[in-house]
Amino acid sequence: MIALIVTIHIKPEHKDAFMASLEGDGRGSNNDEPGCLQFDVLQDTEDPNRIFLYEIYRDDAALEAHRNAPHFLKWREEVKDWFAAETTRHIATPVYPRDADWKKRDRVA
Repeated sequence: MIALIVTIHIKPEHKDAFMASLEGDGRGSNNDEPGCLQFDVLQDTEDPNRIFLYEIYRDDAALEAHRNAPHFLKWREEVKDWFAAETTRHIATPVYPRDADWKKRDRVA
């Protein structure tokens, strides 16, 4: 399992459009990627223009499939000029739940 934790800073004037585009990417990740076990979008309570992504992928191939998925490529192109700062990414190994306990959550479109 691979966890990806991403911190994004959005230019305030692009926040609404950015969030709408990110919702499309999140929906595609959750609904269309069998190897994506979780894709959460969180908004910082102190800075509404700071967004956190918490993503869980089955393996390296699933993460690579995400990076090549049409919804991700569309999102990346749409938002490329809307970042206020460098995006930070951290890759981690999930400890709990254990690998054998992970399953794809039921998704509501």
